[in-house]
Amino acid sequence: MTTETPSSTSAPGEAESGGPRVVPTLEMVAALAGVSRATVSRVVNSSPKVTQQVVDAVNEAIEKLNYVPNRAARSLASRRTQVIALVVPETTAKVFSDPFFATVVQGIALYLSDTDYTLNMLISSETKSEKTRRYLMGGNVDGAIVVSHHSGDHSYAHLGQSLPMVFGGRPLAAEGESYFVDVDNAAGAAGATAHLIESGRRHLATIAGPQDMPPGLDRLSGWRRALSMHGLDQSLVEVGDFTPESGAAAMRRLLDRGVPIDGVFAANDQMAAGAYSAIYERGLSIPGDIAVAGFDDNFYGSTATPPLTTVHQPSHELGAKMAEVLVALIEGKSVEHVTTMPTQLLIRASTAV
Repeated sequence: MTTETPSSTSAPGEAESGGPRVVPTLEMVAALAGVSRATVSRVVNSSPKVTQQVVDAVNEAIEKLNYVPNRAARSLASRRTQVIALVVPETTAKVFSDPFFATVVQGIALYLSDTDYTLNMLISSETKSEKTRRYLMGGNVDGAIVVSHHSGDHSYAHLGQSLPMVFGGRPLAAEGESYFVDVDNAAGAAGATAHLIESGRRHLATIAGPQDMPPGLDRLSGWRRALSMHGLDQSLVEVGDFTPESGAAAMRRLLDRGVPIDGVFAANDQMAAGAYSAIYERGLSIPGDIAVAGFDDNFYGSTATPPLTTVHQPSHELGAKMAEVLVALIEGKSVEHVTTMPTQLLIRASTAV
């Protein structure tokens, strides 16, 4: 079923004297293309039962007449809303201050700009999670992308059984049934830590991310893996919440232990930036006294003094891939449950020998 809406530009048939505008209709498109109204409707709704020659003729007529199909009517016919939800279980303040979210959202939005889907962002921590779940399952969206999920957000993974859903990062629950796009966080962290060891550091600490989030868990695991391979102590661990303030507080706690520390791996660049301030507070130098490495590769690292050695993750491409996988799921295409994107260690002055 397709109905008409006014075009945003002047339609054919408008009187030269400025008379009433003639709104292009489905029948007008059919007449110009030399086909039936039903055939035009099939072309507009992307039916496979139309030859390419007819599709070309109808699209040419649509362009010439400036005809705009009614999206709501098309949704009724296809049983789709043409809306995708981006669910972020974080506070508004964190969402809009974290460069990772900004680039991921940009990647999602740019990919969807070439489709018929509209992006609807839900910051679910600002509302009750049950309200978000009701919205998702109420026929308001065709699918959802969930980023920055915590262990308490496992219910979103279960919703994937009823609604096409893709996670940014592996979910902590129902992994076998979920679709997710991620980087190998453990391998990236292990590589950064190995670099610190290869530069001669032997007393390594880490500022780990939240332990109810997959990146926090996996990056700590990678740090431990590298230390274990070299028989080094793994006790110098403090946890932050991925903010610069938490990184500074964690670094102070590490220094307050009064044990030797000559290298630190922070689970993201923001916490590494916080660690810088705590190190400088104690009159220590980077990398002379303590070498520092991070994870993400955003402006916190590139603008630090000295520039931060970090693990680059392609956050823009991560967002685009999440959108691509979700659109494929919605359209009934076969996709892999797990998509892993590459990381790269960027060596800068914060770990110089």
